[in-house]
Amino acid sequence: MTMIGRRGFLKQGLALGCSAAASPFMTPIAFASAPWNTRLVVIVLRGAMDGLHMVQPYGDPAFAGYRPNLAMSPDQGGFDLDGFFAMHGDLAPLWPLWQAGELGFVHAVSTPYRDKRSHFDGQDILEAGGYQVGDVDGGWLNRLVSHLPASTPEIAYAVGREQMLILSGQADVSSWSPDATLSLSPQAQRLLQRVYEGDPLFEQASLDAINIAQGLTSSEDMTDDDTMMGVANGGHVEIAKFAASRLAGDARIASFSLNGWDTHVKQNRNLRKSFANLSDVILTLRAYLGPVWQNTAVIAMTEFGRTVAENGNEGTDHGTGGAMLTAGGAIRGGRVVTNWPGLAEADLYARRDLMPTQDVRAIAGWIMRGATDVPLDVIRDAVFPGVDMGTDPKFFR
Repeated sequence: MTMIGRRGFLKQGLALGCSAAASPFMTPIAFASAPWNTRLVVIVLRGAMDGLHMVQPYGDPAFAGYRPNLAMSPDQGGFDLDGFFAMHGDLAPLWPLWQAGELGFVHAVSTPYRDKRSHFDGQDILEAGGYQVGDVDGGWLNRLVSHLPASTPEIAYAVGREQMLILSGQADVSSWSPDATLSLSPQAQRLLQRVYEGDPLFEQASLDAINIAQGLTSSEDMTDDDTMMGVANGGHVEIAKFAASRLAGDARIASFSLNGWDTHVKQNRNLRKSFANLSDVILTLRAYLGPVWQNTAVIAMTEFGRTVAENGNEGTDHGTGGAMLTAGGAIRGGRVVTNWPGLAEADLYARRDLMPTQDVRAIAGWIMRGATDVPLDVIRDAVFPGVDMGTDPKFFR
């Protein structure tokens, strides 16, 4: 399957600044089917999600001093996980999953990417699974699929212009992506109506644009599939429903992205919506997969973490170490897997970032191993060439 690189597409047509790589117009989803029973869902959180916000080390004596506006202990609305870490209160919808052992976290993790902190490079390395940009071909999920026995492609659903790098490569997989939702303010809608009122050529086109902005298509073109494909607002839920519908059938691997994690300003406010979207997606997968949820493993990962200290805008800047989320009925949750490095200044990476002590690729590798029984040497030699897998964290029940 031929895929357009995220970097190339954005540079050709978009000038969106720092958050271009996290653009809400780019929300692809890709699938692969396989003969084994466990489902694997990989969610890429584009924009560098702040793991220290999601899972807060309130037990570390240095933490509160770095984040006077962002720290949230259990006394401040967080959910105590183990006496040291607290899940942010904005993830409250996921608390029952933690209690049921179907939600977990991995902390102080990163890819091998260091120092430059570019969204484009960070996401490319995250999805390709190498040590630097361009050192491996395709994406690591595609390499996994190519080493699974008797894998067959899912029926293709192609909407939109970008594909997931993580599933690009020689193995034949299917892809689908929703249309972007156009946003028009009420004032802009009225202006369009006034400008083109009575114009036989443009009046209907302006009405269609307004309908699209409101989550509808032209009455002549509207179909039941339009809502499923995320034309309406709340497209992240429709993506999860669509993924679940395929995973409940022949598909065994799904990967898609959620945007909105680049929080340089007003992080409390901006991550509230992102956490709500992530919660919606996981709970929608759980609900629509039904009994298949018990055979499902979900990983949510991001290109890098953020600075330990908040900045002057009550946000955080691009960092290094971060966190991953794991979920699913097949996952042994109810724990934070970490080799915690500490937050004293001397313990930080470059004296500013959380020091990574685990490799994102090794974590993903162990989860792939548990989901598919793919041999460890395939993971080390082909899926993530040269990765140090370390000790098995035993993610599966």
